Amino acid sequence: MIKLPELLAPAGTLDAFKTAILYGADAIYAGLPGFSMRARAKITTEEVKQGIELAHAAGKRVYLAFNLFAHEREYANMPRVSAVIDYLRPDALIVADPGVMMWVREHHPDIPIHVSTQANICSSASVKFWQNAGAKLCVLAREVPFNEFREIRAACPDVGLEIFVHGAMCMSYSGRCLLSNFITGRPSNRGACAQLCRWKYDAILRETQSGVEMPLEEDARGAYIMNSRDLCLMPRLAEIIAAHPDSLKIEGRNRSEYYVAMVTNAYRCALDAYAADPDNFDPASFMDLLNKLETRGYTTAFFDGNLGPSAHDYETTRSTSDWHAAGVVTAVDADKITLELRNELRADTDITFVLPGVIGGATVHLNQIINAKNGDALPKMSAGQHNSVTIPRAWISPENWEKIAPCVVAYQHK
Repeated sequence: MIKLPELLAPAGTLDAFKTAILYGADAIYAGLPGFSMRARAKITTEEVKQGIELAHAAGKRVYLAFNLFAHEREYANMPRVSAVIDYLRPDALIVADPGVMMWVREHHPDIPIHVSTQANICSSASVKFWQNAGAKLCVLAREVPFNEFREIRAACPDVGLEIFVHGAMCMSYSGRCLLSNFITGRPSNRGACAQLCRWKYDAILRETQSGVEMPLEEDARGAYIMNSRDLCLMPRLAEIIAAHPDSLKIEGRNRSEYYVAMVTNAYRCALDAYAADPDNFDPASFMDLLNKLETRGYTTAFFDGNLGPSAHDYETTRSTSDWHAAGVVTAVDADKITLELRNELRADTDITFVLPGVIGGATVHLNQIINAKNGDALPKMSAGQHNSVTIPRAWISPENWEKIAPCVVAYQHK
C-alpha cells in the first residue's frame, strides 16, 4: 500500500476551516491570533477554537503558526500567549525564531514543534540543527530544488519534512523581504506585506552632475519586474510522492474559501488517484481544476534548480484565468439550495459546483436569478452584502444533489 504524504491546507477564517475539512485536507494550519506571520488574518481566538474542534471531530490535525520573529518587548506578552495555547490545544506549533522555540519547549514541552519556512531551511545540516533543538518537522524553503530535497530526505530519515506544492511566491528569500517595511512601514513578517513586488515600476536614469533625467521605456517584457507567477507542483506530483515527503503544504492563509476548496480538492483527488494507480497517474485533469482559479499563471519555481524567465510575468499582475468564483453554498433545504454570491450572476448562464472528491463537478444552468430574500426573479445580481440566490432542486441532477452541502463552492466563466 502506498503511503501518501499529509495534505496540509490553510485557514485564515472559520469558513476556510470548514471548507478545508469538507474538501479532504488531512491537516489545517492557522495563525495563533496576533502572533503569526499572518497577524492580519480575519480569525478570532474563539473561531480558531471552533475550527480546531471541528477538525478534531473529523479526524483532522491543526497546526498553529507562531512564526513571528519576536522582539524583546513581545516576551512580556508570553504569559497571555501561553494561556491561549493551553485553551486552543493545537496538534503542533509552527515557529521560526530560535528564542520562541526555546520558550515553547520550556512552557509547552508536550506540543510538537514544526519549524516554519521562515527559517529558510535549505540543507540537511539545517534540518539536523533544528531536529537537535527539538523540532519534529521542518518546512523546507521554497528555494530547495527537488534533487536536493531527495538528498535531504536520505540524510534525515527520522524527522518530518514538509514542502510547499501550491500558492503565491515571494520575490525575496522565503519571505525575508523588507521592501514593504521600508516603503510603506508595513512589516512583511507580520502579515502586513504591501506586496510591492506586484507593483508596476517606472525606471529613470539621472546623470549626477547635470541632473538630466532619461526614463527607461517599457519593452515587450513589461514593467512588472518582480512579479512571480504562482507555484504549482501538480505536474510533478508523482515524483514528489515517490520521494517521501511527510507533508504537502498549500500556501494561502489570507485566501478565500473558494481558493481553499479548489486547491485542496485538486490535490486530494490527485493524491488519491496516484495511490489507486501510480503507473497511470496523469495530472492533466487536476490541472484543469486548478486553472479555474484566478492565478498569475503557474511556475514550478525552483523545482528543477535556478529560475528561468517563465517564472515571472513581466506584463501584468492580473489573473490569467477565464474563470472565477460564482458563490458558496450556505444552506441546503429539501427543495432548494442557497448560494451566497462572490461575483455577479446573470440569468441564462451556467455555474459549476465543485463536489468534494470529484474533479468533473456539477454544471447547472440558471434559468433565472432568484433572489433568496424575497423570491423575486431578476436578470442579474451583484455580489456583496451577503447577496444570495436560490437554486431549485429541480435544476440539479439527483446524483449531484446528494453531494452538495454547505461550504461547497461554485465557479463560472467570466
